[in-house]
Amino acid sequence: MAASPGGPGASGGEPQPLLAGTAVHVLTVSDGVAAGVREDRSGALIAERLEALGGRVTRGLVADDVVPIAGAIEAAAARCQVVITTGGTGLTPRDVTPQATRMVLTYEIPGIAEAMRAAGRASTPLADLSRGLVGVVGRALVINLPGSPTGALESLAAAEPILAHAVETLAGPHDHDATRRASAVAYDPPEEGAR
Repeated sequence: MAASPGGPGASGGEPQPLLAGTAVHVLTVSDGVAAGVREDRSGALIAERLEALGGRVTRGLVADDVVPIAGAIEAAAARCQVVITTGGTGLTPRDVTPQATRMVLTYEIPGIAEAMRAAGRASTPLADLSRGLVGVVGRALVINLPGSPTGALESLAAAEPILAHAVETLAGPHDHDATRRASAVAYDPPEEGAR
């Protein structure tokens, strides 16, 4: 099981899992899975990986339609700290997950999406065709993953190093100096007038 970058847990003993106790919702976006004609391999693999990282995982399913996808993301973000979608990030007319996600995002975090595409590029140049977004709805981190099992797991792996920090930051407090003091991170503020 992956340990958090911080190492020891609150008790100073064993390292805590990366997402220890974090509520995570995996939303599969697929006409085929919703119709019962296709197996949800990506959703199952993503859920398994997130559980191995210590997440408390719930799952959902929606067809490739903008309004239901947006509603499912908003509902999950109201009760979970992380919402992961899989599917609907490609180029076909029915691939509308990014459009639905953009409708409900408070703001985007483009660097994570860029990192996921860059990591996928190591396996295939087709990774650049993924239009997945990453951003925030309220205080929940929302990540769009591709629908292919390999692409979804590679993209998730690229995002894993920042997941715990992103969840912690979104939970607050939102005063960076308070966060640094609370975690005993050495920090020298810039001198007045220095940039």
